[in-house]
Amino acid sequence: MFDVLVYLYEHYWRPEAFPEAGMLARKLSAVGFEAEEISEALNWLNGLHAMSVEAPVEQSASSIRIFSSAELDHLGSRALGFLQFLVSAGVLSPTQREIVLDRVMAVPGDPIDLEDLKVIVLMLFWSLGKEPDALILDELFVEDDERLIH
Repeated sequence: MFDVLVYLYEHYWRPEAFPEAGMLARKLSAVGFEAEEISEALNWLNGLHAMSVEAPVEQSASSIRIFSSAELDHLGSRALGFLQFLVSAGVLSPTQREIVLDRVMAVPGDPIDLEDLKVIVLMLFWSLGKEPDALILDELFVEDDERLIH
């Protein structure tokens, strides 16, 4: 599923640029993606769109988020730490965090891979038509073992 999402990010400026769902599925299939993977990605994107349109009530920046045990298990420590970093750095608003968390919980498997969480965050920005600043893009794209430390 995440390979399809990354492909869409790289090939379409915004979700509105997609052809209709049937045509998009055929294009993705022609590129080599499996039908199940395409279906999962398109369903996941529909959920992202629904959450973006019907975003949770805006929360105060000083509010405290208590994670359920299911959320903690699904996130794992690395993804939770990265999500907290994005919120504390002001990259994600509390409302955007809730959208990301909703989309994380829609992905099977415990815990979610940190790289998959980064794709989810990237897809949120993409769906909102926002591009994060260069330092955040670096955090989202460059793996820790590929970083040069000066």
